[in-house]
Amino acid sequence: MSKYSVMLNQEQRNQLEVLTKKGKAPAREIQHAHILLNSDKGPWGPRWTDRQIQEAFGLGETVIKQVRKRYVEQGLDVALKRKRQPKRPHKQKLDGEQEARIVALLCTQRPEGCERWTLRAFTSRVVELEIVEEISHETVRTVLKKNVLKPWQKKQWCIGPRADGNYVAAMEDVLDVYTRPYDEQRPQVCVDEGSVQFVQEKREALPLQPGSVSKVDYEYEREGFCSIFLACEPLAGKTITQVRERRTKSDFAHFVRHLVDEVYPQAEKLVLVMDNLNTHTPGSLYHAFPPEEARRLCSKLEFHYTPKHGSWLNMAEIELSVLGRQALSGRIKDVASAQTRVAAWQSQRDAHPVTFQWRFTAADARIKLRHLYPTVEEATSVEGSPKVCNEV
Repeated sequence: MSKYSVMLNQEQRNQLEVLTKKGKAPAREIQHAHILLNSDKGPWGPRWTDRQIQEAFGLGETVIKQVRKRYVEQGLDVALKRKRQPKRPHKQKLDGEQEARIVALLCTQRPEGCERWTLRAFTSRVVELEIVEEISHETVRTVLKKNVLKPWQKKQWCIGPRADGNYVAAMEDVLDVYTRPYDEQRPQVCVDEGSVQFVQEKREALPLQPGSVSKVDYEYEREGFCSIFLACEPLAGKTITQVRERRTKSDFAHFVRHLVDEVYPQAEKLVLVMDNLNTHTPGSLYHAFPPEEARRLCSKLEFHYTPKHGSWLNMAEIELSVLGRQALSGRIKDVASAQTRVAAWQSQRDAHPVTFQWRFTAADARIKLRHLYPTVEEATSVEGSPKVCNEV
């Protein structure tokens, strides 16, 4: 028997039946009246179970129990009425100056000994500085949300040097290459490479099961690494990959010979765009091959280098990032596993080639990246000729 059993007398039943039949009372009172009538275990009651009441009226078990409890402890009138809600604290309204000071505080100060504020700690600091007399952390949260403030977030970015002539010269050179129309005899090919860390599992992973995600132990053993060489032709949507055990001058030279002799044998010259890695030089070909062979390969190559700390100009970086996210994000145990994954990705890329539409030009750079350009200083005479200083 339930701890809170409803035992209605005839007068109470009549009162509740009138309430439910007339339908003039608030919906919540009518709902509670149905609960009491059907829960009645007296001589005139139907003695319904909680499940029967739930199914008949679409009510939750908690509501049924609370109504019965209030009837037993406080009487019929209290059970019918809605439970009195506690008085909520007055919501603090902030003026524009207070909001501005809160925003400034969050953007300029950091808690001592911590990397970031917690909402409650920041709210306490706002009160300590007497920006407001009292305020709830929820009000502070709405201020931060309204102003889209997340000062703890960081984005990794390739920040170029300011006023560096060498940087902008290399940048404009690469940008001019990207404006060239497609030429089958002089294909534009971007080259880059990355590395893959081999990881050996120390404990067997638990597979995915219904209602449970797969589980991988946090402990692992490092087992060396390999290099992924990648070249892409943006205008044709062609991608070439190679997995090699190392990333030496010889590895780079053999990858370039693969491009020249096997991928583009009919091309008059390959226009290569690369970064400034110390292996990305014509000299690497002489380290790997006899002089005659190295000279032959160099005669078929046109080198263009992105500026130092300007790898965003190399479109192979984009393709290498796609490869890493789609095929190499999990743990890889050896070279064979890496080769299998890269080969499968390469097959998919060949079946569905993706071209690049590079629209950023040198003219755009002179406007949007003008802070990278050095200030031009000219010393000219009145007639416009350079000044000459003659020593006597």
